[in-house]
Amino acid sequence: MGITLGPNQYGKAEVRLVTVEREGPVHHIKDLTVSTALRGNLAATHLTGDNRDVVATDTQKNTIFAFAKRQPVGDIEDFALRLGRHFVSSFGQITGARVLIEEHGWRRIEVGGTPHDHAFSRSGEEKRTTAVTVDGDQEWVVSGLADLVVLKSTGSEFHGFPRDEYTTLAETDDRILATAVTARWRYREGETGGWSRAHATARSALLETFARKHSLSLQQTLYAMGGAVIEAVPAIAEVRLSLPNKHHFLVDLSPFGLGNDNEVFHAADRPYGLIEGTVLSDDAPDPGLAWHTLPAF
Repeated sequence: MGITLGPNQYGKAEVRLVTVEREGPVHHIKDLTVSTALRGNLAATHLTGDNRDVVATDTQKNTIFAFAKRQPVGDIEDFALRLGRHFVSSFGQITGARVLIEEHGWRRIEVGGTPHDHAFSRSGEEKRTTAVTVDGDQEWVVSGLADLVVLKSTGSEFHGFPRDEYTTLAETDDRILATAVTARWRYREGETGGWSRAHATARSALLETFARKHSLSLQQTLYAMGGAVIEAVPAIAEVRLSLPNKHHFLVDLSPFGLGNDNEVFHAADRPYGLIEGTVLSDDAPDPGLAWHTLPAF
């Protein structure tokens, strides 16, 4: 039986980068987590330990910091593209690069109703994300968001599901619906800008659809949310969504002589239902390497 080396990549994971852009007394901050992964002619290091083709992960880390100084980071998609293009064009043995970036949001603290010039508060756990893949002269951009927590206190039902000897869940025509949205959307090849505007539009489409869509299942809501993003941003060809169902169970207050008309709930963090799916435009191009080594959802 022979043994051979399969696909592989390596890089620097979760480099924490914070930049301060000083515009006179007004400061602007970027708070990023950046991960790089390089692919190419790297068999020798695996098979014999010959490291002549290995661009050290420490070098990759230093490149991230240097590029953040050479010009403003800007949109995370543009920063990721600059890094990916650099690694592929600068080293002949490196034929491909993948750059993942999470952007952590901050907002200005208001003092007397006026935004402060250089004091900020963290805006929750939501993150803006991108995954850029460069392979030779081809490029793919998958952007999105993670940990966008949403809830609505009515406008959601769940009934009509099959029942067997293991089914105890009661049917309901009025329940709390809550989830933490992870959404990734694939841009069509050739898109080169307007990333922040597209992100804001896609995010609004997700939120508005969640709020307005009367839900008979979280699956139905997922499909509606993905479709709304594609309709709102024609540059997006595909949306992948992961929606954990943050269950809220009605508390039985009858032992205390009290009723409970959908007013008091127990919020359970686990176990939870996990609803995942993909929504595509009917003319979505082949994804190429856009999703290669990324989680399925």
